[in-house]
Amino acid sequence: MRKGEYERQTKETDVRVVLVIEGNGAYNIQTGVPFFEHMLAMLAKFSGMDLNIYARGDLEVDAHHTVEDVGICLGEALNQALGDKSGIRRFAHAVVPMDDALVMVAVDLSGRGYLAYDVEMPAPTVGTFDTELVSEFMRALAVYGRFNLHVRLLAGHNTHHIIEACFKALGRALGDAMRVTAAGGIPSTKGVIN
Repeated sequence: MRKGEYERQTKETDVRVVLVIEGNGAYNIQTGVPFFEHMLAMLAKFSGMDLNIYARGDLEVDAHHTVEDVGICLGEALNQALGDKSGIRRFAHAVVPMDDALVMVAVDLSGRGYLAYDVEMPAPTVGTFDTELVSEFMRALAVYGRFNLHVRLLAGHNTHHIIEACFKALGRALGDAMRVTAAGGIPSTKGVIN
C-alpha cells in the first residue's frame, strides 16, 4: 500500500495530510474553506486516493495561506507515497467536461515540479472563495509533489464549473499516472526519476 503523511506548522497554519494511493476515493477534509473542501473531495473521488486533510489557518486574514499550505502538504505526502516511482505509468492526461466548461490536465510524475496554468477565471470569487487560489494550490501541489502539471481551459464561462472541471481532470490524470503497470521498473531511460 502506497501511503504518504505530511505535517506543516507555521505561525499562519497547522496542516496534516494522510493519503493512500490505492484507496477508493474516500475523504475526510476539514480546512475551514467549504468550496476548497468540495474541490478536494473531487480530487479524492476522481483520483481514487483516500485523503484525510486537516487544516487550521489564519482565515481571518484570508484563505491564501491555508490553501497554499494544503497544496504543499498534499504534494509532499504524494511524493512520499510514490517512493522511487518504480512501475508507475508516469504520464497521463484527462479532458473533463463540466456543463459549459472543458478542461485539459496533463501530468508527468517526473521528479521535477512545474506548473503551466492557462485558465482565465470569468469571476474573481465563487461565493467567498478567491479564484486565484486555484493556481496557488496547483503550483504548491506540483512543486512539492515534484511533478509537471499542465492545466488548460478549453471552454467555459461559469467559474464554479471551470474550477470543478480542473479538480476532476487533475484527479483523473493523477490517478492514471500513479497506476502501476505490468511492465514494472523505473519509467525513465536515466534509470531514476528526479
